[in-house]
Amino acid sequence: MAAEAWVIGAGPAGLMAAGELARAGYAVHIAEAMPSPARKLLMAGKSGLNITKDEPSAALLAQYGGAADWLAPILAGFGPQEVKAWAEALGQPVYTGSSGRVFPLVHKASPLLRAWLAELEGLGVQMHRRWRWTGFAGADLCFETPEGAVQVTPAPVVLALGGASWSRLGSDGSWAAILEREGVELAPFAPSNAGLLIGWSAFMEKHFGAALKGLRLSAGDIALRGEAVISARGLEGGGLYPLTPALRAGAVLRLDLFPDLTEAALAARLAKTAGGSAANRLRKAGLDAAKQALVMEVARPLPAEPAALAALLKHLPVPHQGPRPLDEAISTAGGVTRAAVDDGLQLRARPGVFVAGEMLDWEAPTGGYLLTACLATGRHAGRAAAGGKAPL
Repeated sequence: MAAEAWVIGAGPAGLMAAGELARAGYAVHIAEAMPSPARKLLMAGKSGLNITKDEPSAALLAQYGGAADWLAPILAGFGPQEVKAWAEALGQPVYTGSSGRVFPLVHKASPLLRAWLAELEGLGVQMHRRWRWTGFAGADLCFETPEGAVQVTPAPVVLALGGASWSRLGSDGSWAAILEREGVELAPFAPSNAGLLIGWSAFMEKHFGAALKGLRLSAGDIALRGEAVISARGLEGGGLYPLTPALRAGAVLRLDLFPDLTEAALAARLAKTAGGSAANRLRKAGLDAAKQALVMEVARPLPAEPAALAALLKHLPVPHQGPRPLDEAISTAGGVTRAAVDDGLQLRARPGVFVAGEMLDWEAPTGGYLLTACLATGRHAGRAAAGGKAPL
């Protein structure tokens, strides 16, 4: 009779770990607290499922900040090329866009997830829905289930419970208290890939929902080309997300509203508008209504001298109150520290228990990086948990 292994959490990391354990000969059970698996993956796929970023390993690793060193061997085993091959093996052809982002041809998550779940079912993996993990009782795992309290004694276990954002989809971070009681070292949760809180005046209301395009955004030592959207509570959008670590630490957000012009060239353009009203000068310089409003909101009174105004528009400081709250972020930083696990992602404080995905303390911007690392750490933990058992 095959030994049992349990995976707690049916997101991408958990499903990947389950497949590795099943192929190694274990009778695998997945416990999922929600009524259906991979809800966050399905939500992400509504706007086009970006499964990875096809770029050289150095560029890829740079997106993982301080976690790059320890994630490097894990991503080397399952990086962008492997993610693409995995999706296509599930019957989901992919294509690479001009930015290097990789998408399924159908652009949706549901066909990929259905194929993945069918593969796992074919490997004998059993899914237990509405099973919420409540902790340990000695060697046992404890669950609240529709049938009441249940305890099981598996070996091994892979925890893949997600971070602490989007709790309505299942990632509520409640596991942190359980692991803390077991002596597992944790880094505090913090929002990642989050919008920015700004207390606008009533002057900005008519611009809520307007896009700010063609920007160069910077905070701390991070700078990039991108876009943002003015919202009732501040700014949001993909251009901000890579800046979240710096903004979270209190760095000033600066916007270059003319990234294709030098300061000197912009000053020369502004000199031709000298003497007009501030709003008229901004319009004639080439700013649309949303950008004009932003400048007037955060930088009045504007300098009259062209060189000074050009410097301001090339380095516009935007005061803010930090990222949106944790549960409103796309992902989270913090969680189980690297020091708390061995090279196989096994908890040092709890041998036989492995951790994968967003439970671990790493972060990365959107654009395929999050999903790639979840898949890679799930595969790595699953293989390590299998302990070298021969495939079926």
